Amino acid sequence: MNKRRSGILLHITSLPSPYGIGDFGPFAYKFIDFLEETKQCLWQILPLNPTSTAYGNSPYSSCSAFAGNHILISPDILMEEGLLAEPDLEHYKHLPNDRADYTNVTVCKEGILQKAYQNFQQQENGKYEFQLFCKKNAHWLDDYALFIALKEHFHGKVWSEWPAEIKYRKPDAIGKWNEKLKARTGKEKFIQHIFFKQWYKLKEYGNKKNIQIIGDIPIYVTYDSADVWSHPELFKLDKNEQPLFVAGVPPDYFSETGQRWGNPIYMWDFHKETGFLWWINRIEHNLKLFDIVRLDHFRGFVAYWEIPAQEETAINGAWVEVPVEDFFTTIFKHFPNLSLIAEDLGTITPDVKLVMQTFQFPGMKLLLFAFGDDIAKNPYVPHNYVKNCVVYTGTHDNNTIKGWFKNEANEETRKKLFKYLGREVSESNVYQALIRLAMMSIADTVIIPMQDILGLGEEARMNLPATTENNWAWRLLPEQLTPFVTNELREITEIYGRG
Repeated sequence: MNKRRSGILLHITSLPSPYGIGDFGPFAYKFIDFLEETKQCLWQILPLNPTSTAYGNSPYSSCSAFAGNHILISPDILMEEGLLAEPDLEHYKHLPNDRADYTNVTVCKEGILQKAYQNFQQQENGKYEFQLFCKKNAHWLDDYALFIALKEHFHGKVWSEWPAEIKYRKPDAIGKWNEKLKARTGKEKFIQHIFFKQWYKLKEYGNKKNIQIIGDIPIYVTYDSADVWSHPELFKLDKNEQPLFVAGVPPDYFSETGQRWGNPIYMWDFHKETGFLWWINRIEHNLKLFDIVRLDHFRGFVAYWEIPAQEETAINGAWVEVPVEDFFTTIFKHFPNLSLIAEDLGTITPDVKLVMQTFQFPGMKLLLFAFGDDIAKNPYVPHNYVKNCVVYTGTHDNNTIKGWFKNEANEETRKKLFKYLGREVSESNVYQALIRLAMMSIADTVIIPMQDILGLGEEARMNLPATTENNWAWRLLPEQLTPFVTNELREITEIYGRG
């Protein structure tokens, strides 16, 4: 992390494709070529875990911390491998190319993956490779495949409402249901095999061009997930396997009642007793997927806001400490070359800063936060950066630069920006000014969202926190990667020594 470099934030779903959503297909490879052509070293994406329309398609709310999202599988590659034929893709012709159409894509992908699995079963090619994948990943794959099969069998019911024998994972019941649902678990394992095979091939292509992938690890898991069902002892649950406490953040400037996220809380003492085995497995798994990982909600690894499950808001919670030094010392014993980025946005207390300094974790600096109160001392203003940090114009949770300037920055904020720049800018060129500020800064690493590189407005925003509709849907169009965009990005990257 101590090299001077830059990269782009663009999730897989935002890539162009003819199939209603971005995927691991031809344009993902073209995007890596674009990164190489513009001298970028990094491609940051969002979590690759399964998403659900029930959770607003958020990649941060998943039924598994280990599984991959089947809607990212490329039909084109399945055709190349002889697992699909052209007529199998007829249903895709009506899907949009400018937004991710999760609802229809999910239905279509499930149909073609069923067809691909049937074709796979009838051929000899790839059987050994599939069996090897299942063996290597059995520690999470067996439980996940059975969880998905049981969810379908019980018509989507939360696992805690399943019959007691399987809810409490009685060994006889596990054996019985595995046998009963063998066809469905076999298909799910095949889908996961295809997902990881396609992703590893894409990542290898990027790595060969000296482009590293930054992935994202959400701190918490969803209650209705394979992780909580298969390892209830890792979470603070009552005797009925219901959460005793849930996660969130306390009231602050943004919300009078705080945020009640609802995720189950970890039994950190028990994790420590096991030598943090579940976390070691999780990080090892992610290090196969990514070269660098961003730990989401980093302050929760130091102390977290614990809310009694019966509370409707986050007001009546309490801070609870985590055995953070034991945790990261153990992690680094297993992964001495681990590269982590700490998502340290929001109110960061001295204890969190101390942990970051102790383990030399780079934090995040957002330029959209730089021009508020006390600009001279604001930690997000470039003259206050340190080398060991990662600068963003904004993240997936922020407006675009242009959207922020037009709709969120008041007159006072704009004046501060102009004074800092030493000149006035307008809605049409503010994105170029902020990108230049980031690139010329002392920070070793700069990541720019693709929307800001293109100078797009609020319509291109990826996510509006605390809302569940119309998020995660923005997509790049192939014609937006013009020679002007390519040349401008390459030039600014070279000028400031980040190529």
